[in-house]
Amino acid sequence: MYIPFENLPEESRIWIYQSNRKFSDDEMSEIDTDLKKFVENWAAHGTGLEASYLLKYNRFIILAVNQEVQQATGCSIDSSVTFIQNLEQKYQVDLLDKMNVTFKNGEHIAHKSLIDFKRMAKEKAVTQNTIVFNNLVNTIEEFNENWEVPAAESWHSRFF
Repeated sequence: MYIPFENLPEESRIWIYQSNRKFSDDEMSEIDTDLKKFVENWAAHGTGLEASYLLKYNRFIILAVNQEVQQATGCSIDSSVTFIQNLEQKYQVDLLDKMNVTFKNGEHIAHKSLIDFKRMAKEKAVTQNTIVFNNLVNTIEEFNENWEVPAAESWHSRFF
């Protein structure tokens, strides 16, 4: 069952998928339609999940579930991963590779491999003040407080 993202409790579980490239506005419109349809039918053991999604910066897909109503189970999580894999194929993007870093570079959002980001940190092309996207957050509360943070305040700090 679809619930507007802002209406979910802060304890709701989230999963963040980052694209290795920016989606076009047309692609975002299609993805929005597909996500809404998926979330409306997303279920765990036949019980509809109170769920939502958020699209950010034409690059991030955030899925959320209110686990106080119904817990996401292995099968329901598998179905969401299958949905994301289908998006990967449809748009020829990478959404599941966790070995990449996305960060703000001025007004732009950059996406680099972990190795390239480490090199950039060594060369001081990125600093502890560079805003990074910490996709390891697990709840809406953590997302609101710790998703876009200076590298010094995230797991990225080990590179400086």
